[in-house]
Amino acid sequence: MSLPRFSLSTACRLLCCLMLVTIGARVDAAEKLKALIIDGQNNHEWQKTTPLLDQMLQKSGRFVADVATTPKSGEEMQSFRPKFSDYDVVISNYNGDRWPQETEQDFVEYLKNGGGFVSVHAADNAFATWPEYNEAIGLGGWFGRDEKSGPYVYYKDDELVRDDSPGRCGGHGQQHEFIVRTRDAAHPIMKDIPERWLHAQDELYDTLRGPAKNMTVLATAYSDPKTGGTGRDEPSLMVLDFGKGRVFHTTMGHADYSMDCVGFITTLLRGAEWAATGEVTVEVPDDFPTAEKSSKRE
Repeated sequence: MSLPRFSLSTACRLLCCLMLVTIGARVDAAEKLKALIIDGQNNHEWQKTTPLLDQMLQKSGRFVADVATTPKSGEEMQSFRPKFSDYDVVISNYNGDRWPQETEQDFVEYLKNGGGFVSVHAADNAFATWPEYNEAIGLGGWFGRDEKSGPYVYYKDDELVRDDSPGRCGGHGQQHEFIVRTRDAAHPIMKDIPERWLHAQDELYDTLRGPAKNMTVLATAYSDPKTGGTGRDEPSLMVLDFGKGRVFHTTMGHADYSMDCVGFITTLLRGAEWAATGEVTVEVPDDFPTAEKSSKRE
């Protein structure tokens, strides 16, 4: 049986087609953003929540993710030095010992040079004595923070308040479902998100304070005295500029059942994408919670 003959020009065309397919595949892979999740110490169950964060990032199709786990509390930390510059966005699920000086310097330079950062829930408890970190997250809680750390920031009668009065820093009432209210509908993260939506059971952080420089409050939640709250609308979602870098700060995400909320998943993905690129393409899904009903993916 004779084999079909191919001309040189036909072979060249086939080779070009194969090259284009290969290049197209590489472009598709390159379009995915690289995320680094940091964990290893936390007063929350990071062993449960980090896999959820990793899963939601990967499932979105917008990210690939790695995890950097620190040594245990009190152990030698010098070996912990992830290469932040390899990533488009760093996501902190960490609240523990200070990092080595070189690692902290790397992180600050990463942000100043345009890196993205996401602070999840208790990550805003971390590093109370690290000035640049507190400037990056805007507001924090506990671990000795007080009026010297910066003002309280909250909404009262629909007005943003910066309150310099002395007092405790960091608190929450009983865990419960609560309404999250949009305060900046024009921001890319909040576009097409309902003005009010019911978040799944979580801790509602209150009395956070900090430098709050270059910070925009995207959404708040009413801290009801009936559940041990302050009677104020406390920040739930924030964005900040730090040098050329962008920071997304969510106070939500206490536990795995909190992170199962479609509202948490959606705002986390959109916030991470914005921190990485300054733009948002992640869509608001059809099963996003309403003001009357929460929505979870388990």
